[in-house]
Amino acid sequence: MDISSDWAARSRRSVWHPCTVLYPGEDTPLLPVQRAQGVWLYNHNGKAYLDAISSWWTNLFGHANPRINQAIKRQLDTLDHVMLAGFTHEPVVQLSEALATRTGGELGHCSYASDGSSAVEIALKMSYQYWQNQGLSKKQGFIRLQDGYHGETVGAMGVSDVAIFRQAYGPLLGEGLRAPSPDARQAQDGESADDVALKAIAQLEALLAKNASNIAGIIVEPLVQCAAGMIMYSPLYLKRLRALCDHYQVHFIADEIAVGFGRTGRFFACEHAGVWPDFLCLSKGITGGYLPLSAVLTRPNIYDAFVCGQVEKSFLHSHSYTGNALACQAALATLAIFDDSDVLGNNKRWGDRLEAGLQPLLEYDEIKHFRRQGSIFAFDVHSLAAQSRRFATTVFQRGLKNGVLLRPLANTVYLMPPYVLNDDEVDHLAAATVDTVRQCLGTTTTVV
Repeated sequence: MDISSDWAARSRRSVWHPCTVLYPGEDTPLLPVQRAQGVWLYNHNGKAYLDAISSWWTNLFGHANPRINQAIKRQLDTLDHVMLAGFTHEPVVQLSEALATRTGGELGHCSYASDGSSAVEIALKMSYQYWQNQGLSKKQGFIRLQDGYHGETVGAMGVSDVAIFRQAYGPLLGEGLRAPSPDARQAQDGESADDVALKAIAQLEALLAKNASNIAGIIVEPLVQCAAGMIMYSPLYLKRLRALCDHYQVHFIADEIAVGFGRTGRFFACEHAGVWPDFLCLSKGITGGYLPLSAVLTRPNIYDAFVCGQVEKSFLHSHSYTGNALACQAALATLAIFDDSDVLGNNKRWGDRLEAGLQPLLEYDEIKHFRRQGSIFAFDVHSLAAQSRRFATTVFQRGLKNGVLLRPLANTVYLMPPYVLNDDEVDHLAAATVDTVRQCLGTTTTVV
């Protein structure tokens, strides 16, 4: 048997794969990956696939990056892990200081976990408990945005607005309050993304005016609501949101788990609006895509509300691998790459080239709302084929044949590749994406 086929078969028998539909009597298509280098994934037969989604939005500087590799190896010879309750170590202190510096000291305290969902849980619990410690016991609820996604633990799902999760786990979640999305695609003729943002803010303000005394915080994905189909919106929304949160005494929780670390064209997405949240949730790219790690940055005044010498007012949350030394060292190496090179400038250069290479898609009636925020690209496919539940699987499979890893979100095809693409790789990504979409549109396609 072919090695790749054998691994796939064994995996189906022993591994429960996430976000994978299981069809009775059918083999779930799996791609066994034997090794990875740069922007490429390789199977056991040596076939290469360009990782256009950065392995679920985590990889920043390529697979097997020498600098991150060496940082982890050096740390491995010194300290692998020690619990952070009552202990500390150099990598976690250095990382906390470096992240705080990136916010200009506005967010000066870091709490750590292992994944994005856990970071959201930390922010929610900190926000809730802050208000309890302040004697404002009614402030217990949270406002979520329409189509928002913040993870798949129960608390994170409770502030998400993904229909399939709410249908499956509704009794566990609670209803909460929902505000409209500032999705720029909603713009009518003559309207701009700013106009849509202002409409959404007006509705949010009405919600806060009525419920602020019972609201602890509002959680948003700054600029791009990723899992809902790369919904993009104006920075003006974040600017007005900051003002509303200040006015109504509600915490602004920014989930930059997917959009932080340069994805939107700034190091943090909130920088586009010139504002800082009360809680900043980070994960995915924080270690360059190497090791599980997440962080929540918050303001000194929030930290101070827990400094009281009372157990019941302390923050009651912990993870066994909080602040893991290996992961922190990988994160420090990732930040060092930002410090030593013009990452954002280079991203813009190859991003402009990729955008130009994708222009042939705009010739098709079925392609709608081509959009870009930094190094995130997306477009919606409106065709008979795209209405099928298997459209995303079809794009994925055809993409592999064309040497590119694509994983559409329903009928939204997106690209979020690592930052280290060279010109040839950019051209391959553009051509393979265009070819894949053309093939999936089928005979119903009409050129304008």
